[in-house]
Amino acid sequence: MSSVRCIFKKLSSPPSRPLILSWRYSSNFHFSISSHTSARTCTPFTEAELGFLVSSCGKEGDIRSGSCLHAYIVKNPLFFDIGDPHSRRRAHVTYNCLLHLYCKCGELDDAVKMFDDMLLRDTVSWNSLISGFLKHGHLQLGFGYFKSLVGSSIYRFDCASLTLVLSACDRLEAVRIVKMIHALTIFNGYEREITVGNALTTSYFKCRSFGSGMRVFDEMMERNVVTWTAAISGLAQNEFYRESLKLFVEMYHSVVSPNCLTYLSALSACSGLQALKEGAQIHGVTWKLGIQSDLCIESALMDMYSKCGCIEDAWQIFESAEVLDEVSMTVILVGFAQNGFEEEAIKMFVKIVKVGNNIDPNMISAILGVFGTDISQGLGVQIHSLVIKRGFDSNVFVNNGLINMYSKCGELVESVKVFDWMTKKNQVSWNSIIAAFARHGDGLKALQFYEEMRLQGVEPTDITFLSLLHACSHAGLLHKGMEFLESMEKAYGMRPRMEHYASIVDMLSRAGLLKEAKNFIEELPLKPDVLVWQALLGACSIMVILIWESMQLTS
Repeated sequence: MSSVRCIFKKLSSPPSRPLILSWRYSSNFHFSISSHTSARTCTPFTEAELGFLVSSCGKEGDIRSGSCLHAYIVKNPLFFDIGDPHSRRRAHVTYNCLLHLYCKCGELDDAVKMFDDMLLRDTVSWNSLISGFLKHGHLQLGFGYFKSLVGSSIYRFDCASLTLVLSACDRLEAVRIVKMIHALTIFNGYEREITVGNALTTSYFKCRSFGSGMRVFDEMMERNVVTWTAAISGLAQNEFYRESLKLFVEMYHSVVSPNCLTYLSALSACSGLQALKEGAQIHGVTWKLGIQSDLCIESALMDMYSKCGCIEDAWQIFESAEVLDEVSMTVILVGFAQNGFEEEAIKMFVKIVKVGNNIDPNMISAILGVFGTDISQGLGVQIHSLVIKRGFDSNVFVNNGLINMYSKCGELVESVKVFDWMTKKNQVSWNSIIAAFARHGDGLKALQFYEEMRLQGVEPTDITFLSLLHACSHAGLLHKGMEFLESMEKAYGMRPRMEHYASIVDMLSRAGLLKEAKNFIEELPLKPDVLVWQALLGACSIMVILIWESMQLTS
């Protein structure tokens, strides 16, 4: 393609004279440009040559060269003989390549204009345009063109059309579209197509519709490694670790062999379950297959051993790694911190910075999670300075880490400064600032930020409600806390976890309503665990102390 690019380096805007291409075969194609005046020694573009060049520009995303070729075609409208079936077919392929080029490079206005002007369209043309809009974030327009394709009496969608749209359905609110496409799949006889089944499984899991995802998986007549990996990773990513590991074992004993991505998902499930035995077995399998030195596998193994409390094994993998990247270093830093080796994590981070190794926003976020005492605040401020120096101060994850770091050190003013500075805020940003005020007993301020969060159109998560319940408990806002618990399920479709119920018990107990707290525990839809009983016993202890102090004062 470098030789193709050389042709067009000599071109300005659309050429004013017909381009002539001469080429010869050797180890590569060699191209040269000349004017029409030298046509005696050169051969004009043929349809095949033009198609090859347009296709090459599309593969490399070379919009400038592709535009020049488009201009050449427009300037020579008789280049393709529409009356000849073979020429018409080649013209059709060339125009589809140009459309693909414009869509790939994000020139969507030009793509739409070209699509509208095309005399010949097919499903490939529609798919290119739909893909362009979806990949560049214009979901509504992409879905709109797909709807037009489905409703067309001339054109017919295919498997690629379905998988394109499904690939864009990666959030909870898109589940309605996934179900619609699922219905289209069955109605049009595509349910046995393995690519469509894989895309449906993946999309259902991304939209948190786990039952539907597993139903598609179970009903598939044929499964390949992508099918199994989609289900295993989907379960693991949504914290169904036990089910994920069970499915991996089933796959391991089937005729389909796992790949690296499958092993990564299985190791993620082991990390979530802290299943050291199963994780070590997978480690042995990766060693046997010779993939244990894969960077991603190494990082997943380090994470698994760290989560299982075996930081020595994680460190051994880190030490023996031939190549280390930012992900590997981030994993080992987090591993040190999670296992109580905060000082080692900080020392290692300082060493990484001094040696001059690359650091990325994820590593900064990881090390910021280590800080939480006044003693480490000075170093935290230095890291904040490093963040600004490296240009990471616009990274939302780094800023979230700074908010948490300052709030843990008791510097709420600094937390608010970082929050206000952020141009982009996600759910974690809002959760962090709400948790900061809840942690320090300022329940009213936490509720104020929650109301602002809702006004900004950001949906709360279960973590948001946990912080809000904690804030209500310490601020004595009993009725407000009960409202939050009720709205979790009714307004947002979230099932409260045991931590939420424990917060309610704590809130009732702090208000002196021990009988109500006991009744609440007895009516729980889940069997109460140690967190719930600790909340009740903790409140009882406080009541005993208060009664004792009252008796002392009276006497």
